[in-house]
Amino acid sequence: MTRSIPLVLSLALGACGNSPGNGFQNPTEPGVTTLPGSSSSSGSSSSSSGGAEDDSTSSTSSSGGSTSTSGTSGPKLDMPIPDGGTPPPLGCQGKIDFLFAISAAGTMAPKQDELISSFPGFIAAIKDQLPDFDVHILSANAHGLFAIPDCALCTDSCDPQGVEPLCGATITPCDKSKIGAGMTFPAGTGASNRRCELYGGNRYIVSGQPKMEEAFDCIARVGISAAGLVAEAMVNALDPFMNGPKGCNSGFLRDDALLVVVLIEDTYDQDSEGTPETWIEALRAAKHGDDDAFAVLVITTDVDDPVCEGVCLPDCNQTKNPLRLLTEGVKHGFIGGICDPSFTPFFTETVHHIVNLCEGFVIPQ
Repeated sequence: MTRSIPLVLSLALGACGNSPGNGFQNPTEPGVTTLPGSSSSSGSSSSSSGGAEDDSTSSTSSSGGSTSTSGTSGPKLDMPIPDGGTPPPLGCQGKIDFLFAISAAGTMAPKQDELISSFPGFIAAIKDQLPDFDVHILSANAHGLFAIPDCALCTDSCDPQGVEPLCGATITPCDKSKIGAGMTFPAGTGASNRRCELYGGNRYIVSGQPKMEEAFDCIARVGISAAGLVAEAMVNALDPFMNGPKGCNSGFLRDDALLVVVLIEDTYDQDSEGTPETWIEALRAAKHGDDDAFAVLVITTDVDDPVCEGVCLPDCNQTKNPLRLLTEGVKHGFIGGICDPSFTPFFTETVHHIVNLCEGFVIPQ
Protein backbone atom coordinates (compact mmCIF):
# COMPACT_ATOMS: atom_id res chain seq x y z
CA MET A 1 0.00 0.00 0.00
CA THR A 2 1.34 3.47 -0.80
CA ARG A 3 0.75 6.35 1.56
CA SER A 4 1.43 10.07 1.39
CA ILE A 5 2.67 11.60 4.64
CA PRO A 6 1.55 15.08 5.70
CA LEU A 7 4.99 16.35 6.68
CA VAL A 8 7.95 17.68 4.73
CA LEU A 9 10.30 14.74 5.14
CA SER A 10 12.53 13.15 2.60
CA LEU A 11 12.60 9.37 2.33
CA ALA A 12 10.02 6.61 2.17
CA LEU A 13 9.92 3.32 3.99
CA GLY A 14 8.86 -0.11 2.93
CA ALA A 15 6.31 -1.75 5.19
CA CYS A 16 6.41 -5.34 6.34
CA GLY A 17 4.96 -6.79 3.19
CA ASN A 18 3.93 -3.34 1.93
CA SER A 19 5.08 -1.61 -1.21
CA PRO A 20 7.26 1.47 -0.66
CA GLY A 21 5.49 4.63 0.44
CA ASN A 22 5.60 7.96 -1.29
CA GLY A 23 7.59 9.68 1.45
CA PHE A 24 7.03 13.22 2.68
CA GLN A 25 6.68 15.25 -0.47
CA ASN A 26 3.96 17.80 0.22
CA PRO A 27 3.46 19.97 3.30
CA THR A 28 -0.13 19.54 4.41
CA GLU A 29 -2.22 19.96 7.50
CA PRO A 30 -0.99 18.36 10.77
CA GLY A 31 -2.27 14.87 11.26
CA VAL A 32 -1.46 11.27 11.88
CA THR A 33 1.94 10.36 10.52
CA THR A 34 2.42 6.73 9.72
CA LEU A 35 5.81 6.15 8.31
CA PRO A 36 5.50 3.57 5.55
CA GLY A 37 6.61 0.26 6.92
CA SER A 38 3.83 -0.15 9.42
CA SER A 39 0.89 1.90 10.56
CA SER A 40 -0.13 5.48 11.18
CA SER A 41 0.32 8.46 13.52
CA SER A 42 0.87 12.05 14.59
CA GLY A 43 -0.92 14.36 17.00
CA SER A 44 0.07 17.21 19.54
CA SER A 45 2.31 17.86 22.84
CA SER A 46 5.57 19.17 25.23
CA SER A 47 8.21 20.43 28.95
CA SER A 48 11.69 20.46 30.84
CA SER A 49 13.92 20.21 34.01
CA GLY A 50 17.34 19.36 35.52
CA GLY A 51 18.61 16.24 37.78
CA ALA A 52 21.87 13.59 40.08
CA GLU A 53 21.98 10.10 41.17
CA ASP A 54 19.99 8.40 43.97
CA ASP A 55 17.04 7.59 45.01
CA SER A 56 5.47 26.81 28.50
CA THR A 57 3.92 27.48 27.21
CA SER A 58 5.65 28.45 24.00
CA SER A 59 6.50 32.09 23.65
CA THR A 60 5.70 33.85 20.42
CA SER A 61 7.73 36.56 18.83
CA SER A 62 6.19 39.95 18.36
CA SER A 63 7.51 43.09 16.83
CA GLY A 64 7.00 46.43 18.40
CA GLY A 65 6.30 49.48 16.29
CA SER A 66 8.58 52.50 16.20
CA THR A 67 7.41 56.06 16.52
CA SER A 68 8.70 59.16 14.86
CA THR A 69 8.09 62.85 14.97
CA SER A 70 8.36 65.40 12.25
CA GLY A 71 9.19 69.04 12.47
CA THR A 72 10.26 71.96 10.38
CA SER A 73 13.79 72.40 11.69
CA GLY A 74 16.45 71.16 14.06
CA PRO A 75 16.90 67.81 15.77
CA LYS A 76 14.10 66.51 17.91
CA LEU A 77 15.10 65.84 21.48
CA ASP A 78 13.45 63.37 23.85
CA MET A 79 12.16 61.28 20.97
CA PRO A 80 10.63 57.94 21.96
CA ILE A 81 13.13 55.10 21.66
CA PRO A 82 11.92 52.55 19.12
CA ASP A 83 10.74 49.33 20.68
CA GLY A 84 12.39 46.42 18.89
CA GLY A 85 9.91 43.92 20.30
CA THR A 86 10.66 40.29 21.04
CA PRO A 87 13.42 38.93 18.79
CA PRO A 88 12.63 35.96 16.59
CA PRO A 89 13.24 32.50 18.06
CA LEU A 90 16.88 31.47 18.06
CA GLY A 91 16.01 27.80 17.77
CA CYS A 92 17.44 25.06 19.95
CA GLN A 93 20.98 25.96 18.80
CA GLY A 94 21.68 22.29 18.11
CA LYS A 95 20.63 21.17 21.61
CA ILE A 96 18.57 17.97 21.56
CA ASP A 97 17.73 15.65 24.46
CA PHE A 98 17.09 12.11 23.22
CA LEU A 99 15.13 9.87 25.58
CA PHE A 100 15.02 6.17 24.68
CA ALA A 101 12.79 3.64 26.43
CA ILE A 102 13.40 0.11 25.16
CA SER A 103 11.45 -3.02 26.02
CA ALA A 104 13.39 -5.94 27.51
CA ALA A 105 10.79 -8.55 26.52
CA GLY A 106 12.03 -11.99 25.46
CA THR A 107 11.47 -11.29 21.76
CA MET A 108 13.36 -8.00 21.68
CA ALA A 109 16.98 -9.12 21.15
CA PRO A 110 17.02 -8.68 17.35
CA LYS A 111 15.12 -5.39 17.69
CA GLN A 112 17.75 -4.05 20.06
CA ASP A 113 20.44 -5.10 17.59
CA GLU A 114 18.63 -3.23 14.82
CA LEU A 115 18.24 -0.11 16.95
CA ILE A 116 21.92 -0.13 17.82
CA SER A 117 22.96 -0.58 14.18
CA SER A 118 20.66 2.20 12.94
CA PHE A 119 21.56 4.71 15.65
CA PRO A 120 24.86 6.06 14.22
CA GLY A 121 23.33 7.08 10.90
CA PHE A 122 20.37 8.73 12.64
CA ILE A 123 22.58 10.88 14.85
CA ALA A 124 25.02 11.64 12.02
CA ALA A 125 22.20 12.84 9.75
CA ILE A 126 20.94 15.27 12.38
CA LYS A 127 24.44 16.45 13.31
CA ASP A 128 25.19 17.10 9.64
CA GLN A 129 22.38 19.68 9.55
CA LEU A 130 23.02 21.17 12.99
CA PRO A 131 26.66 22.29 13.18
CA ASP A 132 26.37 23.20 16.88
CA PHE A 133 24.99 19.76 17.75
CA ASP A 134 24.85 19.40 21.54
CA VAL A 135 23.25 16.11 22.49
CA HIS A 136 22.07 14.28 25.60
CA ILE A 137 21.13 10.61 25.10
CA LEU A 138 19.47 8.64 27.90
CA SER A 139 18.24 5.04 27.90
CA ALA A 140 15.54 4.86 30.58
CA ASN A 141 15.08 1.76 32.71
CA ALA A 142 11.81 0.25 31.49
CA HIS A 143 11.66 -2.86 33.70
CA GLY A 144 13.28 -2.18 37.10
CA LEU A 145 15.29 -5.43 37.05
CA PHE A 146 18.90 -5.90 38.07
CA ALA A 147 20.00 -9.51 37.77
CA ILE A 148 23.04 -10.88 35.96
CA PRO A 149 22.10 -14.41 34.85
CA ASP A 150 25.67 -15.67 34.57
CA CYS A 151 28.62 -14.06 36.30
CA ALA A 152 30.86 -15.32 33.52
CA LEU A 153 29.30 -12.55 31.39
CA CYS A 154 30.99 -9.92 33.56
CA THR A 155 33.84 -7.86 32.17
CA ASP A 156 35.49 -5.08 34.14
CA SER A 157 32.47 -4.06 36.21
CA CYS A 158 31.76 -7.19 38.21
CA ASP A 159 33.37 -10.45 39.30
CA PRO A 160 33.17 -13.43 36.90
CA GLN A 161 33.76 -15.63 39.94
CA GLY A 162 31.08 -13.91 41.97
CA VAL A 163 27.65 -15.06 43.04
CA GLU A 164 24.46 -14.15 41.21
CA PRO A 165 22.49 -11.96 40.96
CA LEU A 166 24.95 -9.11 41.55
CA CYS A 167 28.24 -10.95 40.89
CA GLY A 168 30.18 -8.56 43.06
CA ALA A 169 29.15 -5.55 40.99
CA THR A 170 29.26 -2.12 42.57
CA ILE A 171 25.78 -0.77 42.04
CA THR A 172 23.76 2.25 43.16
CA PRO A 173 20.06 2.73 43.95
CA CYS A 174 19.58 4.13 40.43
CA ASP A 175 20.85 0.86 38.93
CA LYS A 176 18.16 -1.26 40.52
CA SER A 177 14.42 -0.76 40.63
CA LYS A 178 13.98 2.84 39.53
CA ILE A 179 11.78 2.87 36.42
CA GLY A 180 12.84 5.80 34.26
CA ALA A 181 16.38 6.11 35.61
CA GLY A 182 19.10 6.30 33.01
CA MET A 183 20.65 2.86 32.53
CA THR A 184 24.42 2.65 32.90
CA PHE A 185 24.60 -0.99 34.05
CA PRO A 186 22.04 -2.95 31.99
CA ALA A 187 21.77 -6.37 33.61
CA GLY A 188 19.98 -9.55 32.65
CA THR A 189 19.90 -12.14 29.89
CA GLY A 190 21.22 -10.58 26.71
CA ALA A 191 22.07 -7.27 28.41
CA SER A 192 25.43 -5.50 28.49
CA ASN A 193 26.04 -6.80 32.04
CA ARG A 194 28.72 -4.23 32.71
CA ARG A 195 29.09 -0.62 33.73
CA CYS A 196 28.85 1.69 30.73
CA GLU A 197 31.59 4.28 31.00
CA LEU A 198 29.92 7.57 30.17
CA TYR A 199 31.80 10.81 29.76
CA GLY A 200 31.22 13.27 32.59
CA GLY A 201 29.94 10.64 35.01
CA ASN A 202 26.29 11.17 34.04
CA ARG A 203 23.64 8.52 33.50
CA TYR A 204 23.32 9.67 29.90
CA ILE A 205 25.62 10.30 26.94
CA VAL A 206 26.69 13.88 26.23
CA SER A 207 28.53 15.49 23.34
CA GLY A 208 32.23 14.76 23.65
CA GLN A 209 31.58 11.13 24.58
CA PRO A 210 34.52 9.06 23.30
CA LYS A 211 33.34 6.22 21.05
CA MET A 212 29.72 7.33 21.25
CA GLU A 213 28.48 4.37 19.19
CA GLU A 214 30.00 1.91 21.68
CA ALA A 215 28.54 3.86 24.59
CA PHE A 216 25.08 3.77 23.02
CA ASP A 217 25.44 0.03 22.37
CA CYS A 218 26.10 -0.41 26.08
CA ILE A 219 23.16 1.61 27.44
CA ALA A 220 20.67 0.43 24.78
CA ARG A 221 21.42 -3.30 25.11
CA VAL A 222 18.90 -3.75 27.89
CA GLY A 223 18.47 -7.50 27.48
CA ILE A 224 15.45 -9.76 27.32
CA SER A 225 14.75 -10.56 30.96
CA ALA A 226 11.53 -8.60 31.49
CA ALA A 227 8.64 -7.00 29.68
CA GLY A 228 8.84 -3.30 29.07
CA LEU A 229 6.97 -0.41 30.62
CA VAL A 230 8.21 2.00 27.99
CA ALA A 231 5.55 4.71 28.39
CA GLU A 232 5.88 4.63 32.18
CA ALA A 233 9.67 4.80 31.84
CA MET A 234 9.26 7.88 29.65
CA VAL A 235 7.00 9.62 32.16
CA ASN A 236 9.27 8.83 35.11
CA ALA A 237 12.39 9.87 33.21
CA LEU A 238 10.82 13.32 32.69
CA ASP A 239 9.76 13.76 36.31
CA PRO A 240 11.12 16.98 37.85
CA PHE A 241 12.61 15.17 40.86
CA MET A 242 14.29 12.58 38.63
CA ASN A 243 15.94 15.44 36.76
CA GLY A 244 16.63 17.53 39.86
CA PRO A 245 19.90 17.81 41.76
CA LYS A 246 19.28 14.61 43.72
CA GLY A 247 17.62 12.66 40.93
CA CYS A 248 19.09 9.81 38.93
CA ASN A 249 18.88 11.78 35.66
CA SER A 250 20.24 15.03 37.04
CA GLY A 251 20.86 17.55 34.27
CA PHE A 252 19.46 15.43 31.44
CA LEU A 253 16.40 17.50 30.57
CA ARG A 254 17.24 21.05 29.48
CA ASP A 255 14.82 23.93 29.09
CA ASP A 256 16.68 25.24 26.06
CA ALA A 257 16.80 21.89 24.22
CA LEU A 258 14.40 20.09 21.91
CA LEU A 259 13.14 16.79 23.37
CA VAL A 260 12.99 13.71 21.14
CA VAL A 261 11.46 10.57 22.72
CA VAL A 262 12.05 7.15 21.12
CA LEU A 263 9.93 4.24 22.42
CA ILE A 264 10.54 0.70 21.17
CA GLU A 265 8.32 -2.24 22.11
CA ASP A 266 7.17 -5.13 19.95
CA THR A 267 3.83 -5.59 21.73
CA TYR A 268 1.06 -3.41 23.12
CA ASP A 269 2.06 -1.36 26.16
CA GLN A 270 -0.78 -2.43 28.44
CA ASP A 271 1.16 -2.42 31.71
CA SER A 272 2.55 1.11 31.96
CA GLU A 273 0.88 3.17 34.64
CA GLY A 274 -1.46 5.84 33.32
CA THR A 275 -3.14 6.36 29.95
CA PRO A 276 -2.07 7.92 26.64
CA GLU A 277 -3.71 11.14 27.84
CA THR A 278 -1.67 11.26 31.07
CA TRP A 279 1.50 10.34 29.17
CA ILE A 280 0.91 13.26 26.82
CA GLU A 281 0.31 15.60 29.73
CA ALA A 282 3.66 14.52 31.22
CA LEU A 283 5.37 15.41 27.96
CA ARG A 284 3.67 18.79 27.83
CA ALA A 285 4.53 19.50 31.45
CA ALA A 286 8.17 18.63 30.79
CA LYS A 287 8.31 21.16 27.95
CA HIS A 288 6.20 23.89 29.52
CA GLY A 289 3.13 23.24 27.41
CA ASP A 290 4.91 23.83 24.10
CA ASP A 291 3.70 21.20 21.63
CA ASP A 292 6.50 22.16 19.22
CA ALA A 293 9.24 21.53 21.77
CA PHE A 294 9.15 17.74 21.52
CA ALA A 295 8.62 14.86 19.13
CA VAL A 296 7.65 11.25 19.86
CA LEU A 297 9.00 8.40 17.72
CA VAL A 298 7.48 4.96 18.36
CA ILE A 299 8.53 1.65 16.82
CA THR A 300 6.02 -1.05 17.68
CA THR A 301 3.70 -3.76 16.39
CA ASP A 302 1.45 -2.97 13.44
CA VAL A 303 -1.29 -5.52 14.19
CA ASP A 304 -3.56 -2.57 14.94
CA ASP A 305 -2.91 -0.85 11.63
CA PRO A 306 -6.28 0.79 10.86
CA VAL A 307 -6.44 -0.78 7.40
CA CYS A 308 -4.91 -4.06 8.59
CA GLU A 309 -2.35 -4.17 5.80
CA GLY A 310 1.36 -4.80 5.96
CA VAL A 311 0.93 -6.69 9.21
CA CYS A 312 4.06 -8.63 10.16
CA LEU A 313 2.29 -10.71 12.78
CA PRO A 314 -0.38 -13.27 11.89
CA ASP A 315 -3.52 -11.61 13.22
CA CYS A 316 -5.01 -8.13 13.08
CA ASN A 317 -6.33 -6.42 16.18
CA GLN A 318 -8.69 -3.49 15.79
CA THR A 319 -8.06 -2.37 19.39
CA LYS A 320 -5.44 0.34 19.16
CA ASN A 321 -2.12 -0.03 20.90
CA PRO A 322 -1.84 2.68 23.60
CA LEU A 323 1.48 3.60 22.00
CA ARG A 324 -0.32 4.34 18.72
CA LEU A 325 -2.80 6.51 20.63
CA LEU A 326 0.16 8.34 22.14
CA THR A 327 1.60 9.22 18.73
CA GLU A 328 -1.82 10.24 17.44
CA GLY A 329 -2.34 12.51 20.44
CA VAL A 330 0.82 14.59 20.07
CA LYS A 331 1.51 17.19 17.43
CA HIS A 332 4.76 15.63 16.26
CA GLY A 333 4.26 11.87 16.54
CA PHE A 334 5.66 9.18 14.25
CA ILE A 335 5.12 5.44 14.28
CA GLY A 336 7.10 2.70 12.53
CA GLY A 337 6.82 -1.07 12.29
CA ILE A 338 8.83 -3.21 14.71
CA CYS A 339 9.24 -5.93 12.10
CA ASP A 340 10.66 -3.71 9.36
CA PRO A 341 13.96 -5.23 8.23
CA SER A 342 15.73 -1.99 9.13
CA PHE A 343 14.86 0.97 11.35
CA THR A 344 17.16 3.25 9.37
CA PRO A 345 14.48 4.42 6.89
CA PHE A 346 12.13 5.28 9.76
CA PHE A 347 14.76 7.36 11.52
CA THR A 348 15.91 8.95 8.26
CA GLU A 349 12.31 9.91 7.55
CA THR A 350 12.16 11.98 10.73
CA VAL A 351 15.47 13.83 10.48
CA HIS A 352 14.21 16.80 8.46
CA HIS A 353 11.25 17.25 10.79
CA ILE A 354 13.47 17.19 13.89
CA VAL A 355 15.83 19.74 12.35
CA ASN A 356 12.89 22.02 11.51
CA LEU A 357 11.58 21.76 15.08
CA CYS A 358 15.02 22.67 16.39
CA GLU A 359 15.24 25.71 14.13
CA GLY A 360 11.82 26.97 15.23
CA PHE A 361 12.27 26.16 18.91
CA VAL A 362 11.35 28.90 21.39
CA ILE A 363 13.14 28.88 24.72
CA PRO A 364 10.59 29.25 27.54
CA GLN A 365 10.77 32.55 29.37
